[in-house]
Amino acid sequence: MSKKISIMLSVLLFSIAITLIDAFIHPNYFVKIPIKILFFLALPMLFFARNKEAFNDFKKLFIFKKGGIFKALLLGVGVYAVIVGGYFLTRNIIDFSNVTSSLTEGMGITANNFIYVSLYISLMNSFLEEFFFRGFGFITLKKHTSRKVAYIFSSSLFAVYHIGMLVGMFDIWALMLLLFGLIAGGCIFNYLNESNDNIYPSWFVHMFANFAINTVGFILFGVL
Repeated sequence: MSKKISIMLSVLLFSIAITLIDAFIHPNYFVKIPIKILFFLALPMLFFARNKEAFNDFKKLFIFKKGGIFKALLLGVGVYAVIVGGYFLTRNIIDFSNVTSSLTEGMGITANNFIYVSLYISLMNSFLEEFFFRGFGFITLKKHTSRKVAYIFSSSLFAVYHIGMLVGMFDIWALMLLLFGLIAGGCIFNYLNESNDNIYPSWFVHMFANFAINTVGFILFGVL
């Protein structure tokens, strides 16, 4: 099996698997953490470990370069403001009432444990997703296929991966808008990493985006 097919099948199957687990099994969030670590970190590592050339590419994903980091931090602050501001602008248009109930009933997330979940989501989960979708599913894939294919494939699967978690929280139109935003966001993350050839720029922006989403979560749970 070619490296291109191996990478694309891995990203496709693991993304759909997580989506189906979220949509139909509804595991407690703390149970899902080791599942995501297995799919998004351990299994791709097997690909890198089995290929000497690919393992050299893997190491490059974590070589820190100053270029682009300051811009990424500024963009992250901007993304935080847009997401939180967007919530306040749309809270009377979009029904957010099902969000907390879906989190509690589907994943066991409550106001009492949300602080721990939010820290994991912002720091560790964002890293796993950036390593998997941008490091493995874009930067590494781009070495074995065209730039256009890598962009479309990585950003689309990034959106697909979120479907199982978002279904039930929003109506169909809000869900479609969110998925479009995730595809666009995936393309932006790819672009941020492309010049540096590592995952740090998108990881920093992703962290700020998650900080914003978690801020909204604290508001919806009545903590803020």
